[in-house]
Amino acid sequence: MNDIIKIDSISKLHQLMGFPKPNHPLISVVDFSKIDLSELEKRESYKTTFDFYSISLKGENECSIKYGREYYDFEEGVLLFSAPGQIINYEEIDEEAEYSGWGIFFHPDLIRGTFLNSKIKEYNFFHYSVYEALHISQSEKDMLESILTKVKKEYENNIDQFSQEVLVSHLGLILSYSQRFYGRQFITRKKQNIEIIHKLQNILTTYYEEEIQLQSGIPTVKLLSEELNITSNYLTDLLKQETGKNTQEHIHLYLIDKAKDMLVASNKSASEIAYELGFEYSQYFSRLFKAKTGMTPNEFRSVN
Repeated sequence: MNDIIKIDSISKLHQLMGFPKPNHPLISVVDFSKIDLSELEKRESYKTTFDFYSISLKGENECSIKYGREYYDFEEGVLLFSAPGQIINYEEIDEEAEYSGWGIFFHPDLIRGTFLNSKIKEYNFFHYSVYEALHISQSEKDMLESILTKVKKEYENNIDQFSQEVLVSHLGLILSYSQRFYGRQFITRKKQNIEIIHKLQNILTTYYEEEIQLQSGIPTVKLLSEELNITSNYLTDLLKQETGKNTQEHIHLYLIDKAKDMLVASNKSASEIAYELGFEYSQYFSRLFKAKTGMTPNEFRSVN
C-alpha cells in the first residue's frame, strides 16, 4: 500500500511512532532511535502529511526519503524541514535497521499570536525539496541539540503561563541558526550555484530563440525552477545569495535587456516589442521598462 497517513496532532504522531502520550499537546522532540515502526514495517512504502512543522536530523540508517546526495558538504548530518500540509514519501522500511537522528515537531497553534507566527513565513527552507536539505557539521549539530535539550526540559517540567514564550523563543533560535547554516551552505556550494545561474540564463535565451513566449507568454518562476529541477523557493534564495536579486527580478532584467536591444535595432513600436516579448498588455511592459530604467521605451530610443 502507498496511501497517505494524515497526522493531525502530536498525540497521533506519538501513537504512530509507538511512543507514550506527549507531555505537551503542541510540541515534541523525538528520538528516532526509540521509534517502534512495527505497524509501518508491514508497508513497502508510505506517505505522510503533517498538520504541523517539523525539523529532523536524518540518521545514517534511516529508510530512504528519495534524498539526492549530489552536493554533499558534511557527512555528520542532514537537516530536513517540512511545513503543514506537505507530503513526505518514505520508502524501503527495514525492520532490521537501527534508526538514528531526531525530530522536533510543533503545531502552528503553538506560535500563533507570537513573533514567530509571521517570521516563520520568511524561512523558505520549509518549502525546499528534500534534495535541497541542509548539511550540517558536527559543531552545528551539537549547537542545535543543546537547544533541543532545553526545549524538551521546558515542556516536560515547566508547563505554566510562561511556557509558550520560552518554547517559541527556543524555536526562533533554532530557525535563526538554521538560516545562518543555509547561508554557509550557499557559500560552500558557490561553484554549483554559478552553474545554476548560467543554466537559468541559457533557459531564458532558448525560450526566446524558440519563440515560446508567443504562445506561452513571459517565462515564470515556476517554469524556470522546474527546468532547473529545484524548488522556486530554493532558486530565489540561491539567486539572492549570489546576486542580491530574486528570480522574478532576473526575469525582468532579461526582458529589459532584450527590449533595449529591440528598441535600438528596430523601428518597432513599444506595443509590438511588448507582444514579441510575451507581454499580454503593452501598458505593463511600458510601466516595467520605466520602473527599471527611469525612462519610457520611446524616451530610451530617442537617446540611443
